[in-house]
Amino acid sequence: MMNFIFFFLSTLFLVIIQTVIIPDFPWFPHCFDLMIVNVLYLSLFSTSYGVPFWLVIMGSIMDSLSGAPFFLHSTVYLCIYLIVFFLRRLFFQHSTIFVFLVSLASACIYQGLVMFSIFLLQDQKAITGTDYRLYIGHLLWTAVGIPLGVSILGALHRNFSHAVKQSRRHLARKYRE
Repeated sequence: MMNFIFFFLSTLFLVIIQTVIIPDFPWFPHCFDLMIVNVLYLSLFSTSYGVPFWLVIMGSIMDSLSGAPFFLHSTVYLCIYLIVFFLRRLFFQHSTIFVFLVSLASACIYQGLVMFSIFLLQDQKAITGTDYRLYIGHLLWTAVGIPLGVSILGALHRNFSHAVKQSRRHLARKYRE
C-alpha cells in the first residue's frame, strides 16, 4: 500500500512538473516526457504483476492531458515496460549503463511513435517539414535526465520507505507502552 502511495505521489508530482511548470520556461524546449522516469523505475524495480495496469492508467492520464493521439503514451509505456521486463533478466538491472541504454531506447520508441502518428495524421509532407533538431534535443535531454531521474526517484523511494518504517516502529512502541 505504501508503494502505491509513493508512486501515486511521484506520478502526480511529475505530471504537475511536466504540464504546468516546465512549459513556462523558455529554455526547456527539448524536454522529454517525464513520466518515462516513473515508468522505467517501476519497470526496473517493481516485481508486481499489476504494473502494466498502472502504466495504462498513467498513459491514459497523459494522453488526455497532452492532446496526443489516444493510447500513444499507453503504448509507449507498455513497450518500455516489456523491453525492460525481458532485458532485466539478461542484464544487471542496477547498472548505470543499462539504465542509460534503456532510457535512450525508450526515448527512441517514444519519438518513433510520435513520428508515426504524425505521419498517419498528416501525410508525407509532415515528415519533411519536421524539426529534427527537436528530436535530437529530446534524445540528449533523455540521455542526461532519465538516468538522473531514476536515481533520484530511487533515493526518494528508499527515504520514503525508511520514514514509513520508522513511523510504524515509533507507533508500535508508543502503543505497546
